[in-house]
Formats: sequence, C-alpha cells, structure tokens
Amino acid sequence: MAGCVSKVELSVSCQSLLDKDLGSKSDPLCVLLQDLGSGQWAELDRTERIKNCQNPEFCKKLVVDYYFEKVQKLKFGVYDIDNKSFDLNDDDYLGGVECTLGQVVSSSVFTRPLELKQGKPAGKGTITISAEEIKDTRVVYLEIEAQNLDKKDFLGKSDPFLEFYKQSDAGTWQLVYRSEVIKNNLNPCWKKFSVPLQTFCGGDFNKPIKVQCADHDSDGLHDLIGTFETTLTQLQKGDSSPVEFECIHPEKKQKKKSYKNSGIIRIKSCKIEREYSFLDYVMGGCQINFTVGVDFTGSNGDPRSPDSLHYISPDGINEYLVAIWSVGSVVQDYDTDKLFPAFGFGAQVPPDWQVSHEFALNFNPSNPYCQGIQGIVDAYRHILPQIRLYGPTNFSPIINHVARFAAHSAQQGTASVSACSFLWICLGVDISVSHVHDGIECTGKQYFILLIITDGEITDLDQTRQAIVNASKLPMSIIIVGVGEADFKAMEFLDGDNGVLKSLAGEPAARDIVQFVPFRQFRNAPREALSQMVLAEVPKQLVAYYKWQGWPPVKPPEVKIM
Repeated sequence: MAGCVSKVELSVSCQSLLDKDLGSKSDPLCVLLQDLGSGQWAELDRTERIKNCQNPEFCKKLVVDYYFEKVQKLKFGVYDIDNKSFDLNDDDYLGGVECTLGQVVSSSVFTRPLELKQGKPAGKGTITISAEEIKDTRVVYLEIEAQNLDKKDFLGKSDPFLEFYKQSDAGTWQLVYRSEVIKNNLNPCWKKFSVPLQTFCGGDFNKPIKVQCADHDSDGLHDLIGTFETTLTQLQKGDSSPVEFECIHPEKKQKKKSYKNSGIIRIKSCKIEREYSFLDYVMGGCQINFTVGVDFTGSNGDPRSPDSLHYISPDGINEYLVAIWSVGSVVQDYDTDKLFPAFGFGAQVPPDWQVSHEFALNFNPSNPYCQGIQGIVDAYRHILPQIRLYGPTNFSPIINHVARFAAHSAQQGTASVSACSFLWICLGVDISVSHVHDGIECTGKQYFILLIITDGEITDLDQTRQAIVNASKLPMSIIIVGVGEADFKAMEFLDGDNGVLKSLAGEPAARDIVQFVPFRQFRNAPREALSQMVLAEVPKQLVAYYKWQGWPPVKPPEVKIM
C-alpha cells in the first residue's frame, strides 16, 4: 500500500456562475470527487452552500490525501442547491472541471473555466483552487461576542455574522471561517467554534488576521458593519481575560470626525489544542475485532435460484461474498488474533426449524469465531443449504446489542481503541443474547463498528431510528451496504446525510454515525473501490467521538512542530 505523503486542504472560489434561479441568484455548492477507475467516481468532500451568490468564496476547505507516486484524478462539480436533499441528481449543474491533484499542488493558484460537459463552457464561469499542505494538527478554539453593533436593517436591528481572513504570502486575503448568522441582535454571542491552526494562520502566530462583521441580507448583498485586523498572538490574550477590538467601518470613519466605532468585538476565549488523528488512536492501541452477520431473510430469494442474492455463481461468488472480502481484507489488518465471530439471522434453523435472529454460522453458539476472512466465507457456504430463509428483518436488536458493549467500553473512560467491527451482511440481525460476545474483553479500549449489508427490506424503522440515536452517544459506528435492486430510501434516511437523524420522539442523534453505500454502484468497479467508500467515514466518526468526550489516545504521539 502506498504511503500517504501528506494531507492538503483545497480552497475553492468561483466567478460568474450561471444563474439558474428565477428572481434570485444561484445557491452554489462545490463537491470534490476522485476517480476510482472504470468510469466510477467517489465523493471525497463538499463545501457549504452559499445562498444567492454567483461569485462564491467557499469557507469549508476540501481535505484530500496527497500521494506523490499516484496520479490522483479529481473532479470539482458546482451545483445550484434548491432543496435539503444530500443527493445532487435533482440539483442544477453549474459546471465542473477535471484535473489531477498534482496539477493543483504544483500551481500557486489553479484557475480553469467551468464546463457543463467536455467542450461546452458553463457560460463565463470559472473555478479557482489553491492547495496548502496541512503540517500542523493544532486547532484554534474561539468564543466571541459583540456589543453595540450598528443598526443596519430599516425595520429591525442587524443580523450579524463574522468572517475571518488570513493574509497570504502574496498579500491577498483568504477566507478561513464564516460564523452563523444571529438574527435581529446588536449584542450577539456566537457559538464556540474551531479552525485548524494551519487553516487559520498557517501556523504563524503573527500572521495578519482580518475580522469582518457584516449584516446578513437574503439577497446576498451583505452590509459591512465594521472590521479590524489582529494576529493570533493578540487573540490569545483572551485566554486569560476578554480582549476587545473596535469594529471600524472605513467609510464612516473617513466621513465623520465624531465617529468612534460601529461596535465592540470581544474575544471571550482563545485556546489552542492538539487535534488527534485516526492514526494517533490506531498507533496508540487501536485494534479491530471483526464480527460478521449474514441476512437469511426470505426477501433475498431461494439460494438455489440464479435470481437469489444468496445464489453462488459458477465462479464461486455473490454480492455478499464480494462485500465480505472487500471490507474484511481492509479491517482484518487492525485485528491481532484474526478471529471473527460470524452470525446469521432471519432464517429457520435446525433442528426445530424455529426462526432465529442470532445463530452462529458454524452452528457453535459457544464459539462462533471463524479463522480469518476465509473462515467466514467457508462457514457461509457450508450453512446455506442447511437453513430456510424466512424473516422478519430487524435492525434494532443488533444495534442495541452492540451498543451494550460500546456503553460498557465508554464507562472505562479512555480512548485507546479496540474496534469491535460487526459486519452484518444484511438487515435486522437480532443478536440480543449476551453470549454472542463471550470471550471478547470489553474494556475502555474499544470502539465498535457495526457493518450491516442489507437487501433493503427493513421492518422496524422506528425502533432502528431510536437505536441509532442512542448509539450516537457511544463509541460506535454503523455501516450499511445495500445489495440487490431494492429501494434503499430507508437506508438513505438512516444515513442522515439529508439532515440530523431523529428518533420518532424527535430526539436528534448526538453525532453522525451511519454510512450507507449501495453495492450496485460498484459492480463494475475494482474491489477496493467498495471498501474505500464503505470505510471512508469511520476514521472521522471515531475521532469525532473521542474529541466529543475529550479523550486523547492512551499513548499520545510526541508533539513535533517544525
């Protein structure tokens, strides 16, 4: 496997975008895709959406791993977003550009015309991308409020928001953070926020920082309230006691001799902390115990029929087996003993032919472990002709089951991680009996990953929503791979990409822990493409949990700042 040279963050801005909205301007968003080969593209990251703007400067940076030894083909796509759906297929395409990461990093500023398709310009639209290597893992945390801001709205006060800019080596100002808007308030207190130190000031505590306070207008023509310049060194004085800056409007200062300021900006707190990475936790003790569960519900079809999702083709594979190999081959490297518990659910099993939602694939409930990924595959093939597919397909029992072990781990209060990864090859495994994990030592060293691969016929959606909301407070991630041609709207709903997932009672998830991927998108792609997409969110989710808890790795890395 090629070693990652470094991470780079990409800053994106556009000029003269097409106007697709009647009566207003477009609401653009930029998505970054990477070429997987065979015409397949995988999304790596996306910016925020900016309302009513044809010349957007996106605040959200796009982060990508840079490999010198690889040709990394990228596609930047700009869309006009008019709904809350995460899916971009129903949004207007404003143009895009294909390039390599090498082209971007070798250019101080990379500007290209946007195209609707090859050879067809997107009007006069252009995209500008600049790259910066992430060398420093420290993060700046700021709490800011304002007092006595100028009134800008005729029928109200002001709707203030902040923008922070750093000065580039060329002397230009580059946006690094944009706050939320606080409606109708001249004494706002913004939410505490964080910005990577590298993004904020390039690691230079004396680099000029410009802070701009403006009144938000829905038409995108925001009114400047005032501005000031500072440095991180000055902001840090707010760590001991609040630091105040006068918010100055240049034109008012020039016109009025009696002008003092347009308000006061107070830095309530400015702290710099170390941001730990996924590798910091892995190298600090992370292990993955990989558990497999297979869906044997009737919706999969008779395994003897070529139409069945469980039918094993003459070359010895089906979508379940490909998923096991694709994901298992990556995850097994983080498991020391290579012993993987494997279960089935939703089938009638001998000898009494009662429906079971937790039976060991090796028919040995006291020792359900398989030796390596090949052991899982062998057990799966052996059990197929010995059971009868049935139902129902419930997610909540297995999620709740894993959550119990995750809760026990969380009580230990450390963040050295052993990740029990549950690959549940389809939906609704009911594994609520505690002996499933007999022999797995559940300590504070564990992070749990539940991977569900399903044919989409979930029967306990409301219970599953509650189970996910509960699990979001625990050291746990859930991955869902959909096999077959079913309607996966329920899975996409659970993914939460369209907004924060909520329980039936309205309780929101504490963090995003679900990733859904339909297998059919990868049938003709290299095997590694599926594993890359399936596992893409796990490192972020793991780090987010321990950051939320304030837990460093048990063996934190030595801090080496150049």
